[in-house]
Amino acid sequence: MSGAPATDKKPSNRGARRRSRECVVQGLYAWLINYEPSGVQAAGASGVIEAHLRANDDFAHCDLELFQSLLHGTLDHAVQLRGVFAQHIDRTPKELSPVEHAMLLLGSYELLFCLDTPLRVIINEAIEVSKVFGGNDGYKYINGVLDKVASKARPVEFAASRRK
Repeated sequence: MSGAPATDKKPSNRGARRRSRECVVQGLYAWLINYEPSGVQAAGASGVIEAHLRANDDFAHCDLELFQSLLHGTLDHAVQLRGVFAQHIDRTPKELSPVEHAMLLLGSYELLFCLDTPLRVIINEAIEVSKVFGGNDGYKYINGVLDKVASKARPVEFAASRRK
């Protein structure tokens, strides 16, 4: 299966949780490139994508529980997540680069469903992973969109983070 984001940058060594998010983005990228255009539902592809990613040597550095939760949760809620971030982008989701699309799916999923992870951590992780896989300034776009998603999804936490 082809479809991992091409990059000259090496994945970070910043810990198992970051590596898990990097693997999830690679899996979402693969789904967006290889499966979604042919109409394969995310749930139908998630097992194949996970198996492919687990075969990678770098996968051993992942937090397996976090990886599985984020990958399967994001794929299971992809339609809903697009509806959430689509109201904050300047083009249709299909016009996004696959990396931006994958990052917005993952970041939106975490903001909506991973309430034990602080908003600032989610957005910072999205920025850092975007720097690894995305274009030069793609992380700025991701930051802006996820900031708007966060203001709607977690208004109390968002307001508190702005006061600091």
